[in-house]
Amino acid sequence: MAVDVLLGLQWGDEGKGKIVDVLAPKYQVVARFQGGPNAGHTLEFDGFKHVLHQIPSGIFRQDVQNIIGNGVVLDPIIFKKEIDGLAKYNLNVLANLEVSKKASIILPTHRLLDAAYEKAKGDAKIGSTLKGIGPTYTDKISRQGLRVGDMISPNFKAKYDALVARHKAVLDVYHFEYDLTAAEADFFEAVEFMKQFRLVDSEYSVNHALTAGKTILAEGAQGSLLDVDFGSYPFVTSSNTITAGACTGLGVAPKNIGEVYGIFKAYATRVGSGPFPTELMDEVGERMRQEGREFGSTTGRPRRCGWIDLPALKYAMMINGVTQLVMMKADVLNIFEEIEVCVAYKLPDGTITEQLPYDMTDTIVEPVYQTLKGWNCSLEGLRTFESLPAELTGYINFLEEKLGLPINFISTGPDRDECVLKGALA
Repeated sequence: MAVDVLLGLQWGDEGKGKIVDVLAPKYQVVARFQGGPNAGHTLEFDGFKHVLHQIPSGIFRQDVQNIIGNGVVLDPIIFKKEIDGLAKYNLNVLANLEVSKKASIILPTHRLLDAAYEKAKGDAKIGSTLKGIGPTYTDKISRQGLRVGDMISPNFKAKYDALVARHKAVLDVYHFEYDLTAAEADFFEAVEFMKQFRLVDSEYSVNHALTAGKTILAEGAQGSLLDVDFGSYPFVTSSNTITAGACTGLGVAPKNIGEVYGIFKAYATRVGSGPFPTELMDEVGERMRQEGREFGSTTGRPRRCGWIDLPALKYAMMINGVTQLVMMKADVLNIFEEIEVCVAYKLPDGTITEQLPYDMTDTIVEPVYQTLKGWNCSLEGLRTFESLPAELTGYINFLEEKLGLPINFISTGPDRDECVLKGALA
C-alpha cells in the first residue's frame, strides 16, 4: 500500500475538508501533516456545517483512525475547544484520534509574538492570522520549542517557564503590552485535557499501518502557493504545504507516496496580503465573493477573489507531482455569462510567459486571459457528468487540455453529496 496525499493547489481555502470527508470511507487512516489552527476545513452534511482547525477531516467517520502528525503546530486551547465542539456528534474521539508527541506546541506567548511582529511591520504586514503559527515554527527550527511529548514530562513547567522568559524578553524589545493571566490558565487546563488522548510516536503509527496494508490519506492545510519555499514569499505560511511536506510531517519515505490529489477552485481566492495576479477589485469580484461565501472559516476575513490562474496552477501541479485533479465550487460561477481564464502572464518588458517569476511582489505580471462562455444556470441536483450544462463541460475540457490531467471530481455545492464523479478517485 501507499500513502495518498490530498492538498491545495492555490492559496488555500480550496475546499480540502469536504473532499477528505468524501474520500474518508475509502481510507482506514487520515493524517494531518502540517500547519496549525490558522487553517479551517469546512464540512457540510446532513444539514450541519462544521469547521475543523487542527483535527483531521476524517474524524466524522467512526471507523477511520485520525492522526495529527509531527509536522503540525498544535494549540492545546483550540484543540480542547474543537473536541468540545464535536461532543454533539457523539464521536469516539478518544479511540479514533492520535496526536504525535513530536508535534510542536503553540504557547500563549507565541500568539503575542505573532501580534507584535505583525504590528511592527506596519503596511508591509504579511496578513497573519495571529494564531502564533510563525513564532512556533521559528522556535522549532531554532531548537528551543516545546512538543506534545513534553507535556507528560515531569519538568514540563520548567521548560515552559524557560521558553516564556525568552518570549517576554522579545516582547519587551517591541514594547508590546499584554496580560497572560487568563491565557495561561486556559493553556494549562487544556494541557491536562490533552493528556487523556493517545499521545504517540505517530511515525510508527503511520508506517505500521503501511506495513499492515491499510489505506492512508495524508491531509494538507493551506495551499501550495503558500509553501514557505515555493510560495509567493514572503507572503507565505511557515511550513511546507506540498507533497514533500507529507514525508517530513508524517515520517513517510518518498517511495511510499501514492496518489496525489490536487484540489483547486473553479476560480481563485486569497486571504491576507501578497501577490494575486488575477484579483478582481470590482463588482465582478464582489459578486464572486458573495456567491461563494468567501469569508475565512478561521478568521471571518473577506477573501480576495479572481479568475482561475493556470500558470500558477500548473506550477503547483509540477512541484507536487499531482496525479488527479479535483475542482471545487463550480457552482459559484453559475451567475456569470462569461468566464475568464488566465493562460499566461505578460511581464513588464512585454514578454509572454507561462512560468512564475522568482518574485511576484516586485515583478508585476499582467494576466493574459482567454474568454469562455459561462453556463449561467443552477447545478442543483446534478449528479452525473452527462447532466452538466454543455458550457461547464466545455470549461472542464478546456482546463484538462491546458493542465494535462483529468479532472475526476467536480464539486457543485457545499454538502458532501453535491458532487459529480467523472473518473475514479482512488
